[in-house]
Formats: sequence, C-alpha cells, structure tokens
Amino acid sequence: MDFISDMNKAIKYLSETDLIFKLIIEKYGLPTIPKRPQGFETLVLLILEQQVSIDSAKATFLKLKSKQPQFIPESLLSFSDEEFRSLGVSRQKTSYIKALSHSIINHHIDLESLATKSAEEVREELIKIKGIGHWTIDIYLMFSLQAPDIIPLGDVAVLNTIKELLDIHDKHDMEIYVSKWSPHKSLATFLLWHYYLSKRNRKVVY
Repeated sequence: MDFISDMNKAIKYLSETDLIFKLIIEKYGLPTIPKRPQGFETLVLLILEQQVSIDSAKATFLKLKSKQPQFIPESLLSFSDEEFRSLGVSRQKTSYIKALSHSIINHHIDLESLATKSAEEVREELIKIKGIGHWTIDIYLMFSLQAPDIIPLGDVAVLNTIKELLDIHDKHDMEIYVSKWSPHKSLATFLLWHYYLSKRNRKVVY
C-alpha cells in the first residue's frame, strides 16, 4: 500500500476529475505528505488526538514518553489511572490506551502484520479494540500504512472543506460524491487539509 510513489499521476487524475483540486494547487501549492511510524506509539498518539488539537495531544504524548521512555504496552499498563490523569490523559482515553495495550499483550492483534493486509482487513482488526474508531483507523492507514484510497469523513476539517468548496452538507451525499476521487482519495484528503490550514494561516506538524 503506497500512494506517494506515483504522486504526479494521482495529482493529474484528481485535477482532471475535480476542479477544486486544480484550484487548491494553483493557490496553495502541493501539501506535505505526513508519515508516521507503524505500531503502538502512533496508535497511542492517535487516541490522544481524538477530538483535541494535534499540538495539545503531542504535548500530552511527550509527557507520557518522558515518564515512560520504554514505550511499550506493558510499561503503560504499569501506570495507575491517577498517573495518567496527572499527565493530562482523560479517564476515557486512559481506558482506550489500556484496551489497546491488553489487545497487544494478549495477542488479539499483531500490529506488525497490518502492513501486509488490505485496508478493509486492517479496519476489521482495529475496530474491535475499544476506543479505536473509524477516524483513528483512517489516519493510521494514511499516515503509517500509506493506504492510497482513504478519506476520513469523520474529520471536521475534511467535512468543513467539502461543505465550503462543494456546497455538499449531507454525509451520504458526500460519500457518493467523493467516490469519484478513487483510487486517490488519500491524496485528495491531504489536499483538502492543505486548503483548510493554508486558508487559516495555520501550520501543523504531523
């Protein structure tokens, strides 16, 4: 799974398929394609990023990492709920991190094997873990596994940009419309984020 290797082809396809991508690139240039390592650390960071800013989540993640440099499921399970809370992790997200840790320790999931599986198979495995929903899976597929055809319609920035640029407000209508961006929906997503951030003069380090 890799969508970065043939970027020019994907850009050409999207620009010819939908005028908005041509306009985004002409106005703001090409986006940076973020990459994150596969595995436990990235999934913990994504749990922390749920419904908060990337910067806020990263600050909490770095506190966790400084407290427990050996960032493995066993070491995080040694933390009490109070210790997690003192580092800025909510009770709910603490339960999610522990659920992920237990799943790995008990061999309910093998994170290393995900790279060899299809996006659908990865989703089927990760969705079973408490606290890992479709948004988290979409971002992991895109950032860590370089899956080429993902669009997270649960992402606020993606939703708002589609509403603004295409005047589509119904989720079902969005799903139908974005299907024409396949098989390059991941790059389409990065272009939508690029527009959203550039227009607001915001820079995010993924």
